[in-house]
Amino acid sequence: MSEFPGLPLLLLTGREAPPSGRDRRAHLLPARPGRARPDRGREPRVAVVGGGIAGVAAAVALAERGVRVVLHERHDQLGGRVRGWTTPTGETMTRGFHAFFRQYYNLRALLRRADPDLTRMRPVADYPLLHANGTRESFAKLPLTPPWNVAGFVLRSDTFRLRDLARMDTRAATALFDVSLPRTYAELDDVDADGLLRDIRFPDAARHLAFEVFSRSFFAHPSALSAAELVTMFHIYFLGSSEGLLFDVPADPYPAAIWEPMREHLTALGVEVRTGSAVERVTRRADGCRVSAGGEEDVDAVVLALDVNGLRALVEASPDLVTPEWRAGIADLRTTPPFLVSRLWLDRPARPDRAPFLGTSGFGRLDNVSVLDHFEGEARAYRDRTGGSVVELHAYALEEGCDRDEVVATLLRELELVYPELTGARVVQAEHVLSADCPLFAPGSFATRPTVTTPDPAVVVAGDLARVDLPVALMERAATTGFLAANALLAGWGLRGHDLWTVPNRGRSALLRRAAGRVREKART
Repeated sequence: MSEFPGLPLLLLTGREAPPSGRDRRAHLLPARPGRARPDRGREPRVAVVGGGIAGVAAAVALAERGVRVVLHERHDQLGGRVRGWTTPTGETMTRGFHAFFRQYYNLRALLRRADPDLTRMRPVADYPLLHANGTRESFAKLPLTPPWNVAGFVLRSDTFRLRDLARMDTRAATALFDVSLPRTYAELDDVDADGLLRDIRFPDAARHLAFEVFSRSFFAHPSALSAAELVTMFHIYFLGSSEGLLFDVPADPYPAAIWEPMREHLTALGVEVRTGSAVERVTRRADGCRVSAGGEEDVDAVVLALDVNGLRALVEASPDLVTPEWRAGIADLRTTPPFLVSRLWLDRPARPDRAPFLGTSGFGRLDNVSVLDHFEGEARAYRDRTGGSVVELHAYALEEGCDRDEVVATLLRELELVYPELTGARVVQAEHVLSADCPLFAPGSFATRPTVTTPDPAVVVAGDLARVDLPVALMERAATTGFLAANALLAGWGLRGHDLWTVPNRGRSALLRRAAGRVREKART
């Protein structure tokens, strides 16, 4: 059986399809050849530090090739920033919803290891965006293939007008249609996202929309975000892929839908999963590394799959790891401003026609409203039992030292403006996450970000903080770098790697690429 379910199309058409995807222009990165498994009794041993998406992807990829893996996760649950935990009343709390887009080929391939048909996922019909001025945008029923998706969106948009498009700076706008990594970063990483949109002369409302759709995922103000990141996001989700902007979500809380089945799969592969295991230090030895996590254990290699704060702390505590220059780069990593996720169990329901997810703009602090009982089994059971609802409110890019209770009170007032039927609803239970641990992709930071490989072949890095010269982002970047980290180690031992997929690493229109090339050439001369 093929590792990816694209073999029948390959036999019929000569063109392999991405796993579970529809875009025939999706790009295949073939696995490096090698032996299927190591010699018995000579299996390498690897410590994977971090049990989020990246760490789990690396652990799965290594174990499938016969490598002995110990997976360390400091929390009691797997999942990293996509984990969930049980509240004192028995409900599940998470760090907020995540969208599992159809172009997340490598993440979805990872999930299929434990759920081959992705039966624990369900599609979302739309992700509308509401501005305080009354304009509303929808991504439902749009054509999927560029440029028809763009044309369809503009023609029915409340925000974009054809006369606005006529005023746009076509020279600056060509950057959106000719993405190729890492060239796009070389050209645009020193520019901030807000500045680029102003240079293109996006109308104000459209500029807000562009931020809400793409930039909000990074939890940073667009003036603090690299324009290259924003342009790459446009490419991945809209201009470079025909998978569309809609997505799937788990039908149950993350532990039940993803991480408990994945832990069973890891165990079946022979991975030793150690939750509640915080790695304190990694020491380089002549024949590998020594990992300190309560006790000490020698391994042949280490995968560092941590968030920014965890990676900085571990590297600081491991003074002989890799090189001084590499450690200095890790110390310079920054996080985004704080964000707040508030999950509220209310005594009355939201209207049944409310979207599961609503992006908001212009209301103040409120950036997103999720009605969990409209798609998640546990929350729906609460609604059926009590007649209430489970609503989640998000606020991004908060000021340092903000008062959580004040922000929550503001979000509740703004929720009543968005969903008036919840005015006066009693909060039966509330859970909050106020954190600042997401990577900041500031202008000019791309060249100094850690890459998957390091100057030490026994140490590799995985996670959404890592630099990778491929059109991937967010959860897909985490999964992709996890597989790439495993592939790097497997190649060093002469073992076969894993195939990967991405959206095309160039603009879809040859005409627009040529126009952008002429603009770049004119700028150089």
